[in-house]
Amino acid sequence: MQLNELIIYQLASVPAIAALGIILGLLFKGIDRVLAARMQARIGPPIRQPFRDLRKLMIKENIVPKNAVRFVFNGMPLLAVAASITILLYVPIAGFLPLMQGYGDLILLLYLLLIPSLALVLGGFASASPYASIGAQREMVSMISYELPLAVAVASIAWLFSRAMPGIASFSLAAIAANPVWELVGPVGFIGLLALFLILLAVMPGEIGVIPFDTAEAETEIASGMLVEYSGRNLALFYLADAVKTVGFASILIAIFLPYGISGTLSLQGANAVAADALFFLLKLFIVVFIGRVLIRVAVPRLRITQVVKAYWGYATIAALCGLSLIALDAILLAGGC
Repeated sequence: MQLNELIIYQLASVPAIAALGIILGLLFKGIDRVLAARMQARIGPPIRQPFRDLRKLMIKENIVPKNAVRFVFNGMPLLAVAASITILLYVPIAGFLPLMQGYGDLILLLYLLLIPSLALVLGGFASASPYASIGAQREMVSMISYELPLAVAVASIAWLFSRAMPGIASFSLAAIAANPVWELVGPVGFIGLLALFLILLAVMPGEIGVIPFDTAEAETEIASGMLVEYSGRNLALFYLADAVKTVGFASILIAIFLPYGISGTLSLQGANAVAADALFFLLKLFIVVFIGRVLIRVAVPRLRITQVVKAYWGYATIAALCGLSLIALDAILLAGGC
């Protein structure tokens, strides 16, 4: 493929990937609400309710507080959506290589995952609301808390990959997805990888800001926190960013820990193989979102901000370091060091 054709292909693919992320994100939001309602013995809204909510917000008036910093207040929702969609450009989806693959993908993804939360913080401070300021302060504390175990887990995977396959870029998510990490370790390392997988599942509700880690937006305490002054299109964009980020984070987990397809097992080829792998990817996406979002938020009540810090800086970080230690020990055992 020539350079001009490659550029045209990439430019044409971005809207398609964005549309896919938006549709899947809103669909899983609807499934989340239905499953949560059933688990709580309620009827709940229909699956299409998030699409209705988005449409309703988009046609409502966009109100900007009198004392707000207007360009920051209006710009942060756009930044949040842009960062969330960009995540999908670096993630393998349904067996297809990421559109923007390259060295340092995992490092870049850590920053991209941080941007929507940072946009919420800046938007909250720019709204000049005391409730939003409290929510923004809580969000900053939460960000500092869950980023540590997330960084340890990602660094552990990259270290394992660099040691086991030194000729390949260790921070390339596409390379990691093409060479499943479970096949690079022994029994001890398997336990370490399982610990890292569970840690990232525990980080997921903190990243997307749902119960029990939604202290920054607690409706019953601080009236939705950072979002208290948002309405109309701006609120719809934050709503959309949350939906797309959920799909993006779940896709990262799948690419690292569950990159397997099903077409080879079923001996399928051509269009049938593509369709089977796409459906299998959606199944994996549903399972990860169900565990990392629905199950946790239904089973665990909202934590205080001090409990959030203790959970992530204490338990999650220690567990991530233990996972790293087990992977390192496994590497020594496989190398014949003991």
